Amino acid sequence: MFYHDNELQYEVEVEEPDPYFAKMLQEAIGGVEGEMRVALQYMFQAFGQPKEKQEYRNLLMETAAEELGHIEMLATAVTKNLEGAPEEMRREARENDAVIDAMMQGGQPRQALSAGLHAMPVDANGNPFSGNFIVASGNLAADMYANIMAESTGRLLATRLYEMTDDPGMEDMLAYLIARDTMHQNQWHAALEELGETVPVPASFDQEKENQEYNYEFMSTFREERENPHERWTEGVSIDGKSEFSFGTQPGGGNPQLEKAIKEMYNEASSGGGDETIQSGE
Repeated sequence: MFYHDNELQYEVEVEEPDPYFAKMLQEAIGGVEGEMRVALQYMFQAFGQPKEKQEYRNLLMETAAEELGHIEMLATAVTKNLEGAPEEMRREARENDAVIDAMMQGGQPRQALSAGLHAMPVDANGNPFSGNFIVASGNLAADMYANIMAESTGRLLATRLYEMTDDPGMEDMLAYLIARDTMHQNQWHAALEELGETVPVPASFDQEKENQEYNYEFMSTFREERENPHERWTEGVSIDGKSEFSFGTQPGGGNPQLEKAIKEMYNEASSGGGDETIQSGE
């Protein structure tokens, strides 16, 4: 259950509104690296935690709720960058729709046309948010690795946005979001550390059942034969400490021999439905 509070999680101020930057901020809302993704990702991961893992459910759900607050912050920033246009632009807008013209040239037309100069659940190109972005596998360790990636790319996006603006208010808001991404990366690493043995994922699967010849071999896919490059992932003790890395090539499986199946499919398709097949030369 969620409780609403009118106060923002962190202040959002815009000194010089910029419709183009409002478009860029949309990526941090509805893009694959955005806050909608992580909020729903952590929420659905939390839903999948059993009673005996209540501490992880709490960790995930509290972070999900925090990310909802980030969506509100960014949506507020979008609105302030759109609605807070200078008086000169407002005056021109009354005369010849200069705001709409600015949106067409540098922003999201739909922010003006469909949302009344407010944020939308879309990315910077106007593509709707997709639930396909969300990773919630039911395996806690796998999900933690996915969360680290999500926070890493989200932090990367926020730093790029930071470099795109010189508005003090936007820099301050983004500095806060970047800081939270730092914490979230660290907390997911801490959760993985607490989980203990998590490589490979899932760790509960009996490794005796996997092919023992290839489970720690780096396979070269170069056409020409190569020597072991002596990298960390081609020799030495494996990361899980259970074996030694090695270097080799793909074992090869021979020609797939699909001609018979293809011929049967072709003959069935060409003679199906009662239609006569026209033979060449007729």
